[in-house]
Order: sequence, then C-alpha cells, then structure tokens
Amino acid sequence: MIKKKKETKASETHEESLFSKEKIVTAMKGESIHFALGLLMVIFGVYLLLAFTSFFFTGGADQSLLEHPEPGELARTDNQIQNVAGPRGAQLAQFLINGCFGISAYAIVVFLIVAGMSLMKAYQFNLLKWFIGCSIVMIWLSLALAFGVQPFLTDSFIYPGGLHGYNACQWISSQIGMPGMFLLLLVTAVLFALLLTRKTIWVVRKALRPDLSRFKRKGKVQPEATENSGNDAIHPESAETVEEPELRQPEEQQMSSQAVATEEEEKAEEASEDTTARPFEQEEDEEPSYLHSSHSNDTRDARVVELEPTIAEPVASRPTVTVETTSQPSEPSFEISDEIHEDDEMLHGELTQPYNPRLDLEHYQFPTLDLLKNYDDNIPAIDMEEQNANKDRIIKVLRSFGIEISSIKASVGPTITLYEITPAEGVRISKIRNLEDDIALSLSALGIRIIAPIPGKGTIGIEVPNANPHIVPMSSILASRKFQETTFDLPVALGKTITNEVFMVDLAKAPHMLVAGATGQGKSVGLNAIVTSLLYKKHPSELKFVIIDPKKVEFAIYAPIERHFLAKLPDGEDAIITDVTKVVQTLNSLCVEMDTRYDLLRKAGCRNIKEYNQKFINRQLNPEKGHHFLPYIVIIIDEFGDLIMTAGKDVELPICRIAQLARAVGIHAIIATQRPTTNIITGTIKANFPARVAFKVASMMDSRTILDRPGAQQLIGKGDMLYLQGNDPVRVQCAFVDTPEVERIADFISKQQGYPTAFMLPEYVDENSDSGSVADVDMNRLDPLFEEAARLLIYHQQGSTSLIQRKFSIGYNRAGRIMDQLERAGIVGPTNGSKAREVLCMDENDLDMRMKGLKE
Repeated sequence: MIKKKKETKASETHEESLFSKEKIVTAMKGESIHFALGLLMVIFGVYLLLAFTSFFFTGGADQSLLEHPEPGELARTDNQIQNVAGPRGAQLAQFLINGCFGISAYAIVVFLIVAGMSLMKAYQFNLLKWFIGCSIVMIWLSLALAFGVQPFLTDSFIYPGGLHGYNACQWISSQIGMPGMFLLLLVTAVLFALLLTRKTIWVVRKALRPDLSRFKRKGKVQPEATENSGNDAIHPESAETVEEPELRQPEEQQMSSQAVATEEEEKAEEASEDTTARPFEQEEDEEPSYLHSSHSNDTRDARVVELEPTIAEPVASRPTVTVETTSQPSEPSFEISDEIHEDDEMLHGELTQPYNPRLDLEHYQFPTLDLLKNYDDNIPAIDMEEQNANKDRIIKVLRSFGIEISSIKASVGPTITLYEITPAEGVRISKIRNLEDDIALSLSALGIRIIAPIPGKGTIGIEVPNANPHIVPMSSILASRKFQETTFDLPVALGKTITNEVFMVDLAKAPHMLVAGATGQGKSVGLNAIVTSLLYKKHPSELKFVIIDPKKVEFAIYAPIERHFLAKLPDGEDAIITDVTKVVQTLNSLCVEMDTRYDLLRKAGCRNIKEYNQKFINRQLNPEKGHHFLPYIVIIIDEFGDLIMTAGKDVELPICRIAQLARAVGIHAIIATQRPTTNIITGTIKANFPARVAFKVASMMDSRTILDRPGAQQLIGKGDMLYLQGNDPVRVQCAFVDTPEVERIADFISKQQGYPTAFMLPEYVDENSDSGSVADVDMNRLDPLFEEAARLLIYHQQGSTSLIQRKFSIGYNRAGRIMDQLERAGIVGPTNGSKAREVLCMDENDLDMRMKGLKE
C-alpha cells in the first residue's frame, strides 16, 4: 500500500510538473509576452542609439575613465562620464564601436527596433532576412571603413571599422594584398546588391555596354590593319573594294542605326528583368500567403482490401467484395520562393502598365492556415469488422428477397460509406429500390439512401452511415491542391464527397445559391465555410460582402472586417444589417448598383464583369468617364423566412430582380432558411436559384420543396448535405469551421491596413415617398450648411447626397435633409434614378438672388 501511495504521489507530482511546463510554454507563446519583449527591444535599441551618437562627441573625454577606471568609480553617482546614456551606455558604445564593428554597429540598433516592432505587431517584417541583411552590412562596412578610412585617422579616438574590421582587414590584406582586398570588397558589394534587386545586373551591364559597343562600332567601320596599310592610305579606293556592301553606308547612318539597335536591346533586357523583393521589406506576392504555410494536408493512402465471405455458402456463388478508400494524392510542399511576380514591377509602374487593383492595399496578407484548427489526429482507421458485417448483412437481405449480385465495393468516406453493388442479369432496379427500409433495418442504421442507378456507372449505390464518423476540418480543404490551384472566380469549398474528394463550386457560375435545412443541422457552419473559403482566396479590392442577419448574432463575428470586405449603405451605422427596414433599402440599393454597372458595361461594350475588368486592367477604359474596377458583391441572407414574414413582397421583388439580372455584373446571392416551405421558397425563388444546398429536413415534402426530389430527409445531420446543380444531387460532408476559428481570421484581417470606410452602396430614394417629403420640408429652419452645400453643388454642377455627406463629413440623414431643402428652394432638380440631380442655379449670382428671396 505504501509503495502504491508513493507511486501515486510521484505520478501526481510528475503531472503537475508537466502541467506547469505546458503553462509556461503557452504563456511564452502568448501575445502579451511578445508585446512586452518587443517593447523592451525597441527601448533598448533607442538607448543604444543615444549611446552611440553621444559617443562621437564625448568619447574622447570619457576614454581615460573607461579604459582605466578606479574600483567602483563608474558605479558612483558623481562619476565624470559625459555620455548622455551614462557609464553603462558609454561602455556599450566603447565596446561595440571601438572594440567590435566600428560605425557599422548602428546595424544592431536597426535590427533591434525592427524586431521589436515585429513582435509588437506594429509592422510586419521578415526577421530572418533583416537579420541576415544587417549582419552582412555590418561586417562589410566594418571591413570597408577599416580598409579605406581608418589608416587616415591615426589621431582620432574613434576606430571607424573597429578592432574586428582592423584585424580582419590586416589578415586578408596579408593573404591577397591591398588590390585583392579592394576587389574583394567590390565583388561582395555587387553580390549583396544583386541579392537586394536584380536590377543590379542591368546597371552593371549598362555601365559596361558603352565601352564595348564603341569598340564594336570601330571594328565594323574601320578595316583591319594589313601589311599594305600604307598603300591603302595612298589609294583609298582599294579599301572600298574590299568592304561588304553594308559597310559602304555613311558612317553617321551606321552609328545611328547601331545606336537604335542598342537602345532596343537595352529596353528588351530591362523589360525582361524582374525586380526581386528586398530583404528589408515585406514580400508582396500575388498569391495568397496560405500557399506558403507549413501546414500540410496528410490524407490516408488509398488501400484496396479483399474481404473474405463469412456466410457459409459455396465460394463460387459468392460475389467478390472489395473495400477501397479513395483519397487525394499527397499534397505538394510549398515554400516561399524568391521568384518575383509581375505585380512587383507595377508598384512604381507607368500608366502604360496594366492596372493592379491590389495596390490600394499593397501590404495586405491573406489569412494563413495556422488560424484554423486541425482535426487530423482524430481521424479513425478503417474498421474492417464493420465493413465486413455491413457487407454480409446487405448480401443476406438481398438474397432473402431473391436478388443476386455479382460484386460489391465499398468506398469509405468521412461520415458515409458507399456500397456499390452490381446486380446479376435479369434483376430489376425497382426491386432493389423498394428494399430501402429492409436494408436499413438489418444494418440498424440511422437511415440509408439508395441511388439506383449511380449516374455514369452500371452499379447501384447504397449509402450507409459510418459507426464512427470523423470531422472534415476546413484546414484540410483549404490546404488541398484543388483549392490552391483553382482558377474559379469565386471558389466556394463546401467539404468532401463520399469518395474523400474536395468538393468545390464556382459561385460566379452557380450563380445564386439556396441553403435550407432544419434547425441545428449545419446551415450556419456551411455559410461560415463559404465565407471563409472566399476570404482565403480573394483580395479586399476584388470582393465585397453584403451580410443580412435578422437574428443579429450569427454573423456579428465578421464586423471587424468592415473596412476590408463589407459593404453598407451611406447612412448605415453597422455593416451587418439587422433591421428589416434597412434590408429593403439595402436590396433596392443593390438594384441601383446593378443598373449602374450595366450602364458601365454598355458604355464599355462588354457583356460581363470579367470582360469589363479585363479592359479596365489593360487601361482601355477612361476613369474620368466614370469607369472603375468593379469588385464582386456576394449577398448573404441568413434567415430568409423571417424577412418574407415581416416584409413580404418588398423583399422578394428586389431579390428576384438581383437573381435574374445581376449575374453578369458580378452580384451573387446566397439565401438560407430553416423553414423550407412553399410560402417561403416560392416558385419564383426556386426558378432563380439553380444551386441548392439541402441539409437534413424533417419530411419528404420539405426535401421536395428544396430539391424537387426526396433524399434530404434521409441525411444524418451534423453537416451531411446534398448539393444540387443540374440533374443529380451530390452528397457532401460539409467542412467544419468553428466560431473561434472565424474570430481569429477576422482578427487577423482587421489588424491590417484597410480602406477608410466600408464599400459604400449607392443611395436609394423611394420615388413614391419623395413628393410628400419635399413638400413637407420646413424652409423657415434652414440647415447651417445650406448655403455652403448650395455653393458646393454649383461648383461641381451635379447634386447628390453622398457628395454633401463626403465633403462636409456629416451623416446621411442630415445630408438628405439639406438636399430636400435645396430641391424645395429650386437650386437642384428632383431625383433622377441612380444619376446625379440636375443643378438649376447657373452661378453664384443666381444663388445670391435665391438666398435673398428665402430670407425675405
């Protein structure tokens, strides 16, 4: 007993020590520790900067005290050190400058401040490249100063290259000589410049080319010297007879043609040279940063296992059974490459270069995969006993009803196993389809689904839920080769199919999606998966979300990315729309945006947004005529049924307009509801939303309402869904992304530089309510900004509420009241749809006359 108690106490103390170590490691990885360390490094760097700078002015006076101090002299309060950083700062400056690297020790200060800023997350730097760069600069500059400057400063107390530079320079010069030392410094400087930018090659070539080209020209124009050169000088005609016809051209014409050829070669080489990313700056790649993440997507290897029959019957009469698990090929490892993309040349390009919309937020970084949780460790192995038992039960039930099969194959997925059976000749498919409940009873399964036949195959499928399903993590979907190399305009990664393949759709071709299912079956997770996959693939300049959340809590986690990805009305306080009245106004505003985009496409002669943006990128459209880069807009409505009940036709009408027309201009809608009834999902809605996502529903009627066919009532829930776009639905296990993961992604994006405001939708004014509102305007209480706003509109000769709001930094409601007063005063005309109002006053004299009339 005593022995057991001692062992128990020892195990408890061991667990406590491990727990404490884990807590220490977790605390060291925390943001607070990083911030504190970064702050200390910045402060220490500034302290060294003061000490180094003061050393140049006070080092001579402090030298004797620093080299031969009396015991305890530097620790006294009345020490005679004149350095502003005190005796300790003077000692550090004396050691690092004179004793080590000389003036180049300032590189230590630079790296400390850069590393501190990076740890504090005030700026983002590549610390490894900064460390290597600062080290190279410090060592090279120490040698260069010791070689070129230090021999001439014999009486100075400062060693420009430090003892390191002096000793290293003396040894290298003794081995290769002074000329060799100079050439070594020159070569290392050129190589380091080449590491910074590949333009170094072009600069060196341009510096050497004039001399070489001059020699080439002389060699072409002048004939080679011969033994009869004197006779040639007396008789120049003989030289002309030897030359080729090309050399008979005038010398000036030859020189000009060669100069033109040389300039063309220089331009071609300059255009072919890509600029490399500087090691001291953040790399800007067009590709998302998650492609370079160290996160890997390890999947199970494909295995084919032969299952032995267990029913006591002749082996010859038994069908062959094969169990296979289909998995994707191993994912390639992506590393950060030094290859430079074309966008890096556009950073400081001319107007003749293509327009790059990502330059508005050129330092934006895509979310990384380490923000998502990995559940790969929880993937269970294939339970062969379960597969054999299910196979035997299926064969037994079918034979009990007189149905023979020739083969059976099992494809094990994350939550469902698909058994593909090949019936014997003469067996009717309807006979197997009618045995659905009998097979489910024999398997004791939650519910099975029979696909008879499987499209494109001569087999019949029986989908059976796994006893131990596993989660499909969002990280494995986003790290897959299929998602990383996709060319979709709006890639939406939903999850994995029964055969463990990543299932993706292009929302731009869908073009609108209907998501429905019972409460708690995975609709919100599915919507988060859609938004997450778009955030990992699209830049803020290329995509905007309009999020409508009547429940007010489902999409509140996306509020931090308002200035990056969200769109709202000019007078909207929150980008996440929760008020029903604002929903109607927002949808009508999107209709105005749709009409405006169609006008731009008509003027540009384009059929869709892709052609229009391509023309704008190639600078074929003039921004002064109203053309601009058009981002995609994705509308997400979480609870569509609640909006239909409260607003009815006011919501359904703009939704149907957007669904019918907005595809070509890049506006796409995703609506979700937990009430899949005919009064919510009407025939008009179904006709305009061809892409359907059905989670588990309660009845076959609900499944028919969503998919126009049964099947959704047989799903097992927890992300199990059917995707329909076309003829046959596809069964998919939705990828799981938890709320903390979405919060980390939103927090990662929100900490980066964003636009000043959210993407502003155009204002919408109801024509039916305008006539009464303008007539009721009180002209006796004019706004204080009334006259200034009038002069502003006269100056611009166009009137819009957004112009007044932007110029005077006021709210939308006040700007609207000012516009109503201006209309009532006859300064501007009535609303003209999405176009600006007409200004009726021609100049300020006319305005003064109208103002006098108002005051009287």
